[in-house]
Amino acid sequence: MTGSTVRQHPLSLSSDDRARVEEVEQLARQGAASLPVLVDGLDAPSWAVRRAVVSALARLGTPSVEPLCDVLRHRRDNEARIAAAVDALVAATGDVEGPVEVLGDDPNPAIVCDAAQVLGRRRSRRSVPLLSRLIVHPDDNVAVAAIEALGRVGGGAAVDALLSSLGSGNFFRIFPAIDVLGRSGDPTVVPALMALLSDPFYVLEAARALGRTGQEAAVPALVGLLQRGNDAVVRVAAVALVEIHDAQVQRFGGARMVPSVLRSTSTEPHPTGRRMAQVIAGADAGEKTAVARLLGWVGGADAAAGLLKLLDSQDLGVSRAAAAALGELGAEADAQILQSLREGESSRRRVLLPLVGKRSAAVPDVLLCLEDRDATVRALAAETLSRIGDTSAVPALFARLSDEDPRVSQAVVGAIQSLGSETTETLALEAARSSDARQRRAALRIVAYFGYPRGLDALLLAMRDPDERLRDAAIYGLPFIDDPRAVDALLVAASHESERTRATAMRALGQTDKQARITSTLLGGLNDRDPWVRYYACQSLGKLNEEAAADAIVALANDDAGQVRVAVVDALAHMHTESAMAALRRAASSSDADVRRAALLGLGVARRPDALPVLLEAVHSEDPATRLVALSAVAEYDAPETLPALLRAAGDRDDSVRSAAVGFLATRTGTHATQQLVSLLGDVMLREQVVSALALPVEGRLPGLMAALEVADDATAPLLVAALARMRRADARAALMQSLIGASPAGRRAAAPAVAALGTVEAREALDRAAHRDEDPEVRRACLLALGR
Repeated sequence: MTGSTVRQHPLSLSSDDRARVEEVEQLARQGAASLPVLVDGLDAPSWAVRRAVVSALARLGTPSVEPLCDVLRHRRDNEARIAAAVDALVAATGDVEGPVEVLGDDPNPAIVCDAAQVLGRRRSRRSVPLLSRLIVHPDDNVAVAAIEALGRVGGGAAVDALLSSLGSGNFFRIFPAIDVLGRSGDPTVVPALMALLSDPFYVLEAARALGRTGQEAAVPALVGLLQRGNDAVVRVAAVALVEIHDAQVQRFGGARMVPSVLRSTSTEPHPTGRRMAQVIAGADAGEKTAVARLLGWVGGADAAAGLLKLLDSQDLGVSRAAAAALGELGAEADAQILQSLREGESSRRRVLLPLVGKRSAAVPDVLLCLEDRDATVRALAAETLSRIGDTSAVPALFARLSDEDPRVSQAVVGAIQSLGSETTETLALEAARSSDARQRRAALRIVAYFGYPRGLDALLLAMRDPDERLRDAAIYGLPFIDDPRAVDALLVAASHESERTRATAMRALGQTDKQARITSTLLGGLNDRDPWVRYYACQSLGKLNEEAAADAIVALANDDAGQVRVAVVDALAHMHTESAMAALRRAASSSDADVRRAALLGLGVARRPDALPVLLEAVHSEDPATRLVALSAVAEYDAPETLPALLRAAGDRDDSVRSAAVGFLATRTGTHATQQLVSLLGDVMLREQVVSALALPVEGRLPGLMAALEVADDATAPLLVAALARMRRADARAALMQSLIGASPAGRRAAAPAVAALGTVEAREALDRAAHRDEDPEVRRACLLALGR
């Protein structure tokens, strides 16, 4: 900006637009009398004003329908006006379908297209007969509009009409029909789409559509394409198979049909792994990712070789998918992974090391990576040796203790601590006498971790070293040595001239047993001139639960240092005196956000009933982090106010608060908690997390889900069934079977494929009964399809 010029936000309204929008609102309040003026405003130059006009006309309802239809008939000289009229009819309340269906017989194909669009976007089931007629309209544009509208409406009758269009012989109609049928997810479309796989004109689009259906019945046909199709067909089939697998996992949990079919068919003379590895070169990132996943399921040497190529992809998603797939191969890929470790560059080693299995045979190759020039590789090598668990690597790890990169040194220490060994103590004590400061500090951490009594002398020697970091490492280890001299040394260090050393000693004293001389030293630390000494003294008194020190700690509540104020609150949370609780309640309204949040956590830990109002008030804080902390504290209470608070938080404007609220609701027992979770399924942003939450088999979950299925609609029924299927428990399987009888029609339809996925004789018998006896024809059809008939 220069001078007084202010750049307006691109989405903000100008003063003229604001005035015009207000005028539109005033007209809307006048009712039907304002219709002519509002209709004239459909072609307003401003998008914001047009949206206001559309909203006003939609709210007026039935009286606005005929004038809007008249616009579509006679005022087609302005595209913006036409689009706005369509939007208003889509959103309008009242009787819309009747007048719009009349437009379906208009001689002007453009008007008929608009009518089909309105009826489709309104998901008008009553208009299916008209739309079914329009898909054979002489005009291709009308037919395509009707096809898309039927796809939006859905349902058996719409699907039947769409299936009939596949036999039209018209390329321009068959293509959109294939796409719409795939997006329907209806199992009845699978046979028709599979029939198109043999037609070279439609094979790619049909394969894509089969993937979008998410139906396992398409899997064998798509696997067949992997073996006989050209490169483009193989890549599309791979994507489709992954889509089906993911859809089945989302619906029913650990579905494994795609991997099992792939493995059963990947044999000579048609090695699927080799074929898929051949099509990688021309694939885009999405196709490479799908191919990688399929190679992991297929297995074998060809699959491993193909995945190793994909590891070098510039696309992070592809390389991650390849790495995950190699991990699934396990021992099948070990030889090639180890060879790549020996011969590969640092970039390749970074990807491969996390994939090395827990086999001692890999140790020599991983040890080579400890000498790699890339510090990340060296650190990963240490972590890998820890995971393998072969103690023969310990001496080599000790040789890297003095690595110049702190990440490597830390990883090496962690690996040595994880592995242990008969030689570790000797090697650690030897390294603790090294002249290399880095190696000596690392060795002291190892001595401290294992608490070697023989290491006390090394720790005490380091306490006298001028190097502060060496003293820190020694002080850290002293609490873990069961020897009075260790405590004595800590008490001496607590009065050291170095502020850092005093602070470290105060922290370490919190790891010791409660003793009068320790308490006295810590109380003295509360008055130290250094804020970090006061911080750790306060924190340690809390850890030791020294309630007698509560008043002295409260005295620091207004300390100049923010970290000390936070430590005061943290210490008080460990105590149960009235003065401590009163101080926590005061701190919960502190102007210091860190202190406030620490106090809320402390009150939550105490779970005192008199603290709940304070926590509930904090749930409405302007600060998202404070709301999140308060919510976690409220969730600890088993009180009538808890559930409503969690439900409100599920609608919070902050993603982390919403997510946490659903997580807390997931663990609440009782049918009422389940009902509250079900009520959140309408939130698209939360839907997957809510389904996962509903799949947790806590007390009251099954009765709550069954009650919800009794009234479920087409939108919620599949989600409720998915939650039951993901539980993978005997009582959940029984509930799925029961839902074929007791659920709503939508619930029974959704349950059919889930019951079929159980694969038991009882499941097939239940489906067979429902296929013949259910009063709803759509349910009967769903059951027959699930039975493969």
